[in-house]
This record gives sequence, structure tokens and C-alpha cells, in this order.
Amino acid sequence: MHDIRAIRETPALYEKAWDAKGLSGAQIVAQILELDGRLRAAQTALQAAQAERNEASKKVGQAKAAKDDAEAARLMAHVETLKTTLETQTEAEREAAGLLKTLLEGLPNLPAADVPAGRDEHDNVEVRRWGEPFAIKSARDHQSLGEALGLMDFQAAARMSGARFVVLKGELARLERALGQFMLDLQTREHGYLEVAPPLLVRSETMFGTGQLPKFADDQFAAFPGLSAVAGAEAPDLRWLIPTAEVSLTNLVREQITPEEELPLRLTALTPCFRSEAGASGKDTRGMIRQHQFNKVELVSIATPEQSVDEHERMVGCAEAVLKRLELPFRTMLLCAGDMGFSARKTYDLEVWIPSEGRYREISSCSNCGDFQARRMDARSKKAGEKGARFVHTLNGSGLAVGRTLVAIMENYQDEGGRIAIPQALHPYLPGMTHIGGSA
Repeated sequence: MHDIRAIRETPALYEKAWDAKGLSGAQIVAQILELDGRLRAAQTALQAAQAERNEASKKVGQAKAAKDDAEAARLMAHVETLKTTLETQTEAEREAAGLLKTLLEGLPNLPAADVPAGRDEHDNVEVRRWGEPFAIKSARDHQSLGEALGLMDFQAAARMSGARFVVLKGELARLERALGQFMLDLQTREHGYLEVAPPLLVRSETMFGTGQLPKFADDQFAAFPGLSAVAGAEAPDLRWLIPTAEVSLTNLVREQITPEEELPLRLTALTPCFRSEAGASGKDTRGMIRQHQFNKVELVSIATPEQSVDEHERMVGCAEAVLKRLELPFRTMLLCAGDMGFSARKTYDLEVWIPSEGRYREISSCSNCGDFQARRMDARSKKAGEKGARFVHTLNGSGLAVGRTLVAIMENYQDEGGRIAIPQALHPYLPGMTHIGGSA
């Protein structure tokens, strides 16, 4: 969400920023300022009409007390006229306010000053690289490996749920469970994140707070109350399945004033995530890369404006640590303005090496959202002994997407016979197992 006063005072800044996001900045700012002008003009006219009506009503009483019936009648007629003016200006105010609110709600965050210019992923900048890609001759993809082992079943998932779902069995199911536990333990025991078990169903205002609504409603799964009504139950309010635990964790501070002495607040959760992938038609239709349901360990930080830049770099390091412990080659990318998400001010993506594709693929995205989400949630902080409160900064990142990490392990740790070695870091979580598809 954006501060209308800041747009009034620095319109050129917003024009340039939205141009960098691939939008028509000048046109958008002109529309905002026109609606803002209409709103303020309606508010001024409404206030003037209210004051004039109150004064005229007062004079009616005075005229009647003086038995000046003609003046009282004239004033009463004028009050009736002012009622019409009030109705007109109230409607004008409501219309302008609604249009302005809708426009502002649909506009993305402004890129930070050090975010590179660019339109898409081809303009992202590599920051660093870790590890050497595994030398695997004729690497098989994870789906071929999993199906050959009899531990990955896409057809059974499709029969019960449709496309973009998978059933994992036996050792692969255990490996996925171990991965999630390993990631949580690393973030809580070594990196100081507080583990949270949040709701998976949230209200519309919760999704609005982190930026999923209203613009990206088609990418979400909704639990419709009408289905409960058909079953004879009382229909509840609409709920949404979370696309990431970022939604639940960040909203823990919505409509709250958090003492600054408690910040940064670092939270993590392992949850299922649900995405309709409405904008990904035809992309990654094979395998587990892009699923409607997947597990992910989410990292969220609530920070002061002074802390958020350093906290962002720290969060990226915490996500990178997972890949390093698993000895998976990866690179860290700074996203250009045009490739960042709606709520992000600055984003780093971690991309892991996928041998069957011969390229790096995103496995984590870590974003500093500044005060953008905090304004939508009314999340503030305050120093002890001070009167004023200010908006917090919110940050989120994947630490990591469990399914994609499973894919990376399967492909990078495969041998020519189709077995999959288990990374050393996971051995404590899988006692007695060193490989999937056979013992060492």
C-alpha cells in the first residue's frame, strides 16, 4: 500500500519506480493525483456545506424566536437545498475515495535504489555462486528416477486430484519428511528463528495484508462457504488456503504495535502451500517443480526500518546455509525491478543446479518488503517511552521449498543405476539409510 501524501510530494519518484516495474508511471501518477484532487475537493465542499447547514439551522431557531416567519421560511428552504448539496458531495467523496483506494491497492511496491533495472529474468544479476555442478553422465530427471523406483506416482495423484499433484511413497516420503525437519531444526537451533504452527486457512483481509488480494485472487485457492451450506452446515465466512506461510506469519503483527526492543522478530514454519498456478499454464507440467500443493519452510522477519537491510542479507545467508549443508550447487541472484514480486522492495533468488535440465532453477526467494505490507496490515512499532509509532518493515524468504529440494537431491545425488545417495546432513534424520533404491 502506498502513502498518498508521499505521492503528492514526490510524484517523479513514483513515476520512475513504476516505469522500472514495466508500468506507465506518468499515467498512473496522473490518475492518482486526479482522483486525489477530486476526493479533496469533494471533502472540502462537504465540510463547507455542513458548516453552512449548521449555521442556517441555528439561524432558523433565532428567526422563529424573533417571530420572523418569512426569514425562518427562507432559511428552512436553504437548509433543504443544502441537504441536496450534502448528498451530492457525499456521493462524490465516496466515489473518488473508492476509485483511489482500488487503484492504490493494485499498484506494486517501489524497487529499492540498488535494484538493477530490467524487465525480466534475463536482466537479473548473479551475486555469487557456490559449489560445482555434479558431473553426471546422462542425468535422468527426478520423475523418471522416482517412477523407476516405484516411489513417485503422478498418475494416482491425477486420478484423485488432477494435474500438478504427486504421491510420494516409502523412502521418498521419508526423505521429504526428513528434509522439512532438517530445515526447521537448522533455522530454529542455529539461526534463532521461532517455530510457529500457523493456520492454513485465512480470511480475505489477511491475504490482502501480504499482497495476494485483490490483484492475485486467480492464483489462490478459496474455501467457498456455499459448499458447507449444501452439506447442511451453517456457511462460514470465506477462507483462503495459504500460498505460503508468509501470509500467516507476517499477519501475526497485523493491527498491533510491537515494542521496538523486541525487533527483529524472526519466525519460521513448515506448512503445506497451495497455489492454483493460474499464470503458469503450460510451464513445468512434468514432475514436481510447479505443483498445486507443496511443503515449504518459510522465514519471516519483522524489523525496524534501520534493521531491515542487514536483516535481509542475514535471511539470504540462512537460506543459503541449507543448500550448503546439503552440498547442492547453487547461485544467488539479485532480481531486476521488472522480475520482482508485487510486494517486494528488493529480492534475492537462490537457484539450485538441476542436472537433467543443465541449468539453475529457483528454490528460494528472499524479499525485503519495506513498509509496504505493514501499511496494508496496520503493523507498527514503538520505542519505550516515546509517543509516536511507525510502520515496521517485513521480510520473507523460503528456507527452503521442500519439494524442489527433494528434486535437487534426487537429480544431483543419482548414480548410473538409478539409486539416490542421501546427503550426509540428513543421515541423523534417516537412521540406517545411506541411499534410496538400495543400501550402500
